[in-house]
Amino acid sequence: MATALATPGVWSARDTTPAEIETALLRLMHDRSEHDRVQAPARVLNLIVVIDKEWKGEVSNRLDRISHDNPARTIMVVVEPGMKGLNAMATLIHGEPSEPGGAAVFRERIEIECGSEQLDHLDTIIYPVLATEVGTVVWSPHGHPEAIDSLRGLASSVLMDSLEYHDWREALTRLCELNDHVDVSDLAWLRSIPWRERVAAAFDPQVWRPSLLEISKVTVRMHPGSTISALLWLGWMASRMGWKPGPMDLNAEDNKQGHVLGPNGDILLSIDNDTTMPVPGLSGLTIETSKGLSIALDRGAGGLRATRILPNGDETDWTILGASRGEDGILAHGVTHAMFPDALFEPALVAARDMAASK
Repeated sequence: MATALATPGVWSARDTTPAEIETALLRLMHDRSEHDRVQAPARVLNLIVVIDKEWKGEVSNRLDRISHDNPARTIMVVVEPGMKGLNAMATLIHGEPSEPGGAAVFRERIEIECGSEQLDHLDTIIYPVLATEVGTVVWSPHGHPEAIDSLRGLASSVLMDSLEYHDWREALTRLCELNDHVDVSDLAWLRSIPWRERVAAAFDPQVWRPSLLEISKVTVRMHPGSTISALLWLGWMASRMGWKPGPMDLNAEDNKQGHVLGPNGDILLSIDNDTTMPVPGLSGLTIETSKGLSIALDRGAGGLRATRILPNGDETDWTILGASRGEDGILAHGVTHAMFPDALFEPALVAARDMAASK
C-alpha cells in the first residue's frame, strides 16, 4: 500500500505503483483545470531521463535551464542500487499567462526512484505515465544500457553522448547497435556542427568548388581520447563527398592514418592528438589539395581561427565568431534534434564504421 502526500500541484508517495502515479498525475491536472484560469500543459514531447541518484541535482538543474527551449513531460528515473519498490513524485510547475486574462501553461515533472534490478523492465514502469499524443526521447547520461534497451520500443529517439565512453570502439558499436533500432541523437555529433558548417561555407563560393575534387589530404586534430568525434567528422566528409572509405590504422597512439578512394585516387586521412586541447572534442582540421591549396580551422579565442593558403603562397587569416553553443545549448539542441533526426548522421556513422573496420 502506497503512502501518499498531496499538496497543491504536487503529489508524492512511497512504495507506489505505475498505475497510482498515472492516477495521481491525472488528478493533479483535473484539479488544475478547475481553477478560474485556463491551464494547458507545455508539452511537445516526453523526455525520459535515467540518472544515478547522486547526480540528480546536477541533471535536474541542467533540465531546468533548457526547459523553455524544450517543453516536455519530463520523467526522471532516479536509480538507487539495492532499492526495492518505487517511490515517486509528480509536480505541475505553473507558469503565468502571456497576457492578462490569457491562458496559462504548466510543465510536468515526474520523478520515479527505483533500484538497478528494475531497469530491465523499465518500460512497464514508464508506459502508464507517458503522454501518448507526443513523441518520446530517452536519455541516460550515466550509462544503464539495460534501461535504454528496455525503453527502445517506446522511444521515438535516443539521446546519447558517445564521448562519455572511455573506449571509442565501444561507443561506435553502441551507436551502430542503437541506430539499427531507433533514431539516435549523439551530442558528440552535434558538437561538430560548427566544424561542418564552416568547412561547407569555405567551399561554397563557386570559385572554390572545383577544389573539392582536388582534395588529397584531410587532417583532424583532437583532444586525446576523442577518436569517435574525429571518426564521425571524417565520416561526414566522406559520405558528403562520395568517397569510398577504407580501414584506418586506429591503433596508433598519436598519428592515426588511413585512405579513402576519391574521384581522382587515394586521399590520405590523418587523426592527430592535440595535447593542448583542454576539453574533449575537435581542436582543428586542415584540408589540402593536390594543387597546393589548404584550408585550416583551429579553435581560438572567441571562435574558430581560419587560414587559407593559396598555391602561390598567399595566406589569408580570419576569425569565425560564435562557433560554440556551450554544453547547455548542445543539450537543448540535442533534445530538439532527437525529434527531427539529421539525415546526414546515418551515412556519416556508416562511413565511420567502415573506417574503423579491421585491416
